[in-house]
Amino acid sequence: MELFERFEEKGHEQVLFCSNKESGLRAIIAIHDTTLGPAVGGARMWNYQTVDEALKDVLRLSRTMTYKASVAGLNFGGGKAVIIGDSSKQKNELLFRTFGKYVDGLAGRYITAEDVGTDVRDMEYVRMETKYVTGISKALGGSGDPSPVTAYGVYVGMKAAAKERWGNDSLRGRKIAIQGAGQVARYLCEHLYSEGAELYIADIRDSQVKRVLETVKAHVVDPNEIYDQKVDIFSPNALGGILNNKTIEKLNCEIVAGGANNQLESENVHGQALLEKNILYIPDYVINAGGLINVANELEGYRQDRAMKQAEAIYEVVRNIIKVSLEQKLPTHAASNKIAEERLINIGKLRNIYSGSSYYSGRLGELARK
Repeated sequence: MELFERFEEKGHEQVLFCSNKESGLRAIIAIHDTTLGPAVGGARMWNYQTVDEALKDVLRLSRTMTYKASVAGLNFGGGKAVIIGDSSKQKNELLFRTFGKYVDGLAGRYITAEDVGTDVRDMEYVRMETKYVTGISKALGGSGDPSPVTAYGVYVGMKAAAKERWGNDSLRGRKIAIQGAGQVARYLCEHLYSEGAELYIADIRDSQVKRVLETVKAHVVDPNEIYDQKVDIFSPNALGGILNNKTIEKLNCEIVAGGANNQLESENVHGQALLEKNILYIPDYVINAGGLINVANELEGYRQDRAMKQAEAIYEVVRNIIKVSLEQKLPTHAASNKIAEERLINIGKLRNIYSGSSYYSGRLGELARK
């Protein structure tokens, strides 16, 4: 019963455990909510130490996808998959084709894509077994790497935050600390450097940092010291859960805005902590919605120029969240959640589906009274 209670706590509809001895696949697919449409979310491959750790991650990430789609105005629900394993050693065709069979068995309730630890080639293996996959190569009619669109959305969202904090959205001369040097960070750095920002970058992988430095100039910082930099903006672009009691105390910036998912270790506790420190936090699922926008375009017939144009709307979404935050005296993450939840309510389905959920019934009742 404890497992069911964990699923029900945040309103998850379905959780599928996938195990196959021949391929070595151990994966969990979580469908959080399909009120707005089929659940969409990437397949993350990570060397989780325990199944409980993997379950916690997939439940949190899938819920975030529901809110991301809702606040971005997209007609998709939230889902996510995690594959337990070392992506540097254990990836192969059989593993991903087996995963594809499980995705296909959900008959379109969940559409997968690449994520941390997976790439376009992996999704092409998945596609051999199911049509419910995005992020495949352009040669096969897909969109390829979604990172350019994700990074552009982070960039325009960062500019919207600058407009609020400093009255001007120019980032020229602004000092920006970039945590992580993956694909999204690389494209983000190129936008920022082109505008004249001064960059500080850190990653545990020296090879990734060197790749970024091929196209931009930046100060290289030890990963343990990136939080302490005296900068205007701190931009998390690696893994989640990095904003906590210890790291928030170190921050010496005015804005936090980055592409990593689930940056707040505890949403309510650490969202409030940033507010009390007068740091403007742009909710991660809002500013990194470019990846989901890219997926939506692929499902409709992909055109990158259209996806980039739609990602520009993140600027106004961020401005609106800040407006609601100030008017209702809410931390920005709470303001964003409120906007997302109200859209779900207005669709007219969420109350009926989750009338028995303690989380949703209480939250929806609270919103309905306002």
